[in-house]
Amino acid sequence: MNNLAKVSDLFTVKYGNSLELINLVQCKSTDKNAVPFVSRTEKNNGISAFVEEELDIDKNSAHTLTVAVGGSVLSTFYQPLPFYTGFHVLVLEPKEQMSVVEMLFYAKCISANKYKYNYGRQANKTLKNILIPSQIPEELKNKLTTYHKKLEKSISQKPLVDKKIKLEVDKWEKFELKELFKLQGSKTTPLLELEEYGHGKYPYVTTQATNNGIDGFFDFYSEDGNILTADSAVLGYCSYQALSFSASDHVEKLIPLFKMNKYIAMFLTTVLNLEQYRYNYGRKCSQDRMKKISIKLPSKNGNPDFDYMENYIKSLSYSSSL
Repeated sequence: MNNLAKVSDLFTVKYGNSLELINLVQCKSTDKNAVPFVSRTEKNNGISAFVEEELDIDKNSAHTLTVAVGGSVLSTFYQPLPFYTGFHVLVLEPKEQMSVVEMLFYAKCISANKYKYNYGRQANKTLKNILIPSQIPEELKNKLTTYHKKLEKSISQKPLVDKKIKLEVDKWEKFELKELFKLQGSKTTPLLELEEYGHGKYPYVTTQATNNGIDGFFDFYSEDGNILTADSAVLGYCSYQALSFSASDHVEKLIPLFKMNKYIAMFLTTVLNLEQYRYNYGRKCSQDRMKKISIKLPSKNGNPDFDYMENYIKSLSYSSSL
């Protein structure tokens, strides 16, 4: 294959801090001097926590890539802020000036090699020799740059409601889930059947608790959108499905008995996901158990205050991007 280069041709490869999270003081991401802690996870941009800055520990530079060479091998992410790392995380610094788009492109190229590795075959010695494109194709670069600018503009917009709204949880009232939703199972559609329809625009909702429960998009749906779904296999992970969708086994539907929009849905899924501590592999979040659940919500005149829920979500940062 032409126009390929080794990772080490384009990046300086070095180990991160190799710190143990247990020896650091965890904090909120919004705290002053909070530092991202990048580990070997493949979730949340590789960040497993935020920690207080340690004056005697040098932070890794921003505008670099992190690569897990153990654990979730070759999970690669762009880091826009200075950060610390755990064990078996390598840091890639570009040898020549690169834009954010180019860095994201190379993160994707490197992680595309994940299939070559596993827990028994790490990449600490071989990462530098992995072949990647020597440069991003100009047409692709232009398209990604345009998309990146639109995305930056979108997330920099003000909240839809320009005022702070307090939650005042102590004033909330309990409501039974079955009073708010019609609870019923979804039709199970095997993945092999979906592959026959081919890829398309309709989500395939599964019991996974990441990526809004979605494991691909196909040219088929069996369920109408604008509802909530919940995993009844284990913990009851709840997500909002705006589009019509198909589903795997153990995906329950929560069909609203009220007029729901995406803002109200975001509020409700957050509340419902706080209930996951009640469940485990021995005590699954079954449909029967969900029918007995009561959740606390903002109320007005003895009824759920959906206007309050909508306005609260609209008052949050990035609400204009929903």
